[in-house]
Amino acid sequence: MAIILGIESSCDETSASICIDGEIKSNIIASQAIHAKYGGVVPELASRAHQQNIIPTVDQAITQAKIHKNDIDAVAFTRGPGLLGALLVGTSFAKSFALARNIPLIEVNHMQAHILAHFIERPKPQFPFLCLTVSGGHTQIVLVKDYFDMELLGQTLDDAAGEAFDKTAKILNLPYPGGPLIDKYAKDGNANAFKLPEPQIENLDFSFSGLKTAILYMVQAQEKLNPNFLEDHIADVCASVQSRIVSILINKLKKAARQTGIKEIAIAGGVSANSGLRSSLIETGDHLGWNVFIPKFEYCTDNAAMIAIAGYQKYLQKSFVSQDITPLARMHV
Repeated sequence: MAIILGIESSCDETSASICIDGEIKSNIIASQAIHAKYGGVVPELASRAHQQNIIPTVDQAITQAKIHKNDIDAVAFTRGPGLLGALLVGTSFAKSFALARNIPLIEVNHMQAHILAHFIERPKPQFPFLCLTVSGGHTQIVLVKDYFDMELLGQTLDDAAGEAFDKTAKILNLPYPGGPLIDKYAKDGNANAFKLPEPQIENLDFSFSGLKTAILYMVQAQEKLNPNFLEDHIADVCASVQSRIVSILINKLKKAARQTGIKEIAIAGGVSANSGLRSSLIETGDHLGWNVFIPKFEYCTDNAAMIAIAGYQKYLQKSFVSQDITPLARMHV
């Protein structure tokens, strides 16, 4: 039996999870509401909140899993990418816990963990598969050959898809985090109400900065004609924005599937919780004969269950690190 404690602290959510022989027994997430009034994550405040949350979160995860801390065989933690101060809190706790218990330490790449969240529950994708990983800080198409053998096929050249949602929400005067609100309003809007450009980027890379600028200019032009434009048309604007961001993502994914011939297709990351993206992927998959894999909502956003499941696979490979390990703000898949 292998019992893994997973720790996630890359951004603004402190999370701890217990995995027993590949089965998640607990997944506790402490969110940080303090950032809402600033319109985005403030790194220093995030670090302080992690320091306050880390011990009670781990304690709750252990209690919920009905084990004792002495039962834990290894500690897996997010090494990066992420906010360095936030990562330091999780890394320091993991190193201390492992040192005190004299158990192995396992580093986990946050972006790989998002992809490996698909192995928490069934059905699980078969290797090789393509994964569109979309979050506030990353947008990538990854060829997943094995648990830790991944090839980056394409990525954003500027803003990430989640960042495009959040920055658009600011333009629309929506509170942070704006992505879920755009999704909510979009359900009642007309996706064809406003025409927005689709960037023509070569290969499998993405760009969202031009789209963000086009949205800003469109809103400014409409407000000159009608000062109450946003109030009168918020649902249509959100539906149009969401439709374009989703079409950019899906079109690149279709291109990747054509180039590789792979029909096992997955999505991961915080933006994979977007209802428009989920429904569009299912519809596209049905049309093209893909086997589509979409994680549960609780495993889309940052969580320690994905760190624990990745840690479990590394534990089986005896892929451990020393106490000299340090967090990295930037890491590649």
